[in-house]
Amino acid sequence: MRTDLFPAIEPNRTGMLPVDQRHTLYWEESGNPDGCPVIFLHGGPGAGTSPTHRRFFDPAFYRIIMVDQRGSGKSTPTAEIRDNTLQHLIADLEQLREHLKVQGWLVFGGSWGATLALAYGQSHPERCLGFILRGIFLGRMSELHWFMHGIRMTFPEAWRDFMEFLPAPERDDPLTSYHRRLTHPDPAIHLPAARAWSRYEGRCSTLLPGPDAQAAELGAAALCISRLEAHYFVNDVFLAEDQLLTNIGRLRRHPCTIVQGRYDMICPAATADELARAWPEARYVVVPDAGHAALEPGIRASLIAATEQFRLIHGSAFLTGAVV
Repeated sequence: MRTDLFPAIEPNRTGMLPVDQRHTLYWEESGNPDGCPVIFLHGGPGAGTSPTHRRFFDPAFYRIIMVDQRGSGKSTPTAEIRDNTLQHLIADLEQLREHLKVQGWLVFGGSWGATLALAYGQSHPERCLGFILRGIFLGRMSELHWFMHGIRMTFPEAWRDFMEFLPAPERDDPLTSYHRRLTHPDPAIHLPAARAWSRYEGRCSTLLPGPDAQAAELGAAALCISRLEAHYFVNDVFLAEDQLLTNIGRLRRHPCTIVQGRYDMICPAATADELARAWPEARYVVVPDAGHAALEPGIRASLIAATEQFRLIHGSAFLTGAVV
């Protein structure tokens, strides 16, 4: 079974979809226009999509649909947190699905994308052909506390730099302090905070440091990622505690593969293990030599193997119109 990225491709078509009076979403399609629809849900929130994300899918079989969520990537306005909640993102996916005349799609998401995938699926299970999830984040208080404080147990240098960006009186509540700075209108205040936040996350995202792992703060996406993450975190991700686990029964009839790096410090494996125990029908793959990032070799290979497995097992059912 294939485990390498598929060749680079260009979109067949792109568009900008207005979803309300404030937000317009960038979307694109590539691959087979008549193929099995798959929706790629990026992480963050705020990370946006990239051309590499198309390459997880066989373009001869899949109709590859990607969208930049509110405030992310090419969507406008950039880094906008007004009218930006999990419930808005779920409704946006339904608007996009109807706009593209898709009856149902395979839902593929990692990290925050896995959170959105589960929340969307629990709201609209009849529109989901299955799930491929990576680096599980369920939006609970313990997971938010881990990101803000627990990572120091493994990455003390990165965490110390993250904390020491703030004045000493503000370090008792770093999330509130970062949120206040990241949402400040003055770039002289919000841009340094965005770089500090993104640098921290990038340094902790991979098992071994690579050229991209510590460059997040240099990209244009730094403000999108940091501001939107802080916005969602201070609002408890717009979820009730344990909501995604409590409602997992709505999804258990759907095929699912869960891919988790053993040494994921952003979204530790204990969370994926809880999801797998609550969803015993799902295929659970722990990559023994990987952290959090989707493009680490073992994670990448497991995700591509999952898209290929779905194609081989469920492809004939989709092509004949049978219910998956």
